[in-house]
Amino acid sequence: MAVEKAQEIYDSDVDTGALSGFRVGVTAARKAEEQINLLERRGAHVVWAPALSVDPNRVDAGSLRAVTEQIIGHRVDMFLATTGIGTRAWFDAAEEWGLIDPLLETLGGAEILARGPKSVGALRRRGLRELWAPESEEFDDVLEHLRGRDLTGKRIVVQEHGQSLSMVAHALTRQGAEVINVVVYRVESASDPEPMFRLVETLADGELDAVTFTSAPAVAAFMQAAGSVGLRDEIVAAFQADVVAACVGPVTAAAFEMWGVPTMIPDRSRTAAMVKMLEAELPLRRSGLMIELAGGHQLLLHDDAVILDGAEVKLSPAPAAVLSALVAIPGNVVSRPALLAMLPSGTAGSEHAVEMAVARLRSALGTKAVQTVVKRGYRLAVAQ
Repeated sequence: MAVEKAQEIYDSDVDTGALSGFRVGVTAARKAEEQINLLERRGAHVVWAPALSVDPNRVDAGSLRAVTEQIIGHRVDMFLATTGIGTRAWFDAAEEWGLIDPLLETLGGAEILARGPKSVGALRRRGLRELWAPESEEFDDVLEHLRGRDLTGKRIVVQEHGQSLSMVAHALTRQGAEVINVVVYRVESASDPEPMFRLVETLADGELDAVTFTSAPAVAAFMQAAGSVGLRDEIVAAFQADVVAACVGPVTAAAFEMWGVPTMIPDRSRTAAMVKMLEAELPLRRSGLMIELAGGHQLLLHDDAVILDGAEVKLSPAPAAVLSALVAIPGNVVSRPALLAMLPSGTAGSEHAVEMAVARLRSALGTKAVQTVVKRGYRLAVAQ
């Protein structure tokens, strides 16, 4: 299917789905056509602007072969597989060089940790079995799993995931390990940034209902583009108001934390699941969001109105900002730093300001409406 960048992509023959009348920005480079088709079949107007190179996974064959030969024939105590595409690309390259059998034999004797299901699939496809993988699919949890262990003298191979993991290597080295980074590919920004600039401007003008993201580097490139045209504050404000930042998984969503942008994540880290999530969420937002709170209370949000058990509640800007963050995904924990980033400009820049805003929100909605999660943040107390 031919697709025009940063222009409306729309098929009138399928404008009967749940997303009819909604405009969705797509930032994916890889498998963009698949995502666009899924959205169009549900009636969405799609604006496509790849944040990264359409061919981002460029392998430096010489360097990759050299590190592969360095690994083969030597003891490997631990192998950390971070991405499915990176692991597959490495193994495929090794097969072309006639090195796949000794590489698999070397890695097969190691303790294998995988970041998520895609890397697990790439390993098992070659007959390797992971010892452990975090449910969160976050690499930080892999490191947490290793933190506190005595890694003295351990030889650890780390497959990088498109961005440098040099800090990870330093952290493991501090624990006594010898670390070998396998750089399979590097993610590069899109060669033509103009579509991304137009997407940023479209969002800032209030003409999008959602934007989808399928990788952390895409989030970084999108926010960099917004900063380059002087619209970063407007983009953050749009996401904090009513535009959905739909992320395919927790790793992608984590890249937004520093900006205080609330995100939505599907139950499964898959493109189809993300589209299905939007199919349910966007119509609900247009008609007003109804949330069942613990204790039998009903909270209705419609446009700027906040209605509790049928009575309108007036909120000042700070508690309103906190509520906006907490209802992005009702029941999910939002950290204090993320809430602080969402407070209106001019609010005191400390977590005490967050505590005051939460206190005012509790005063308006009820003391049990907002729960404190120790050492993590706050969440809306939704009915189970």
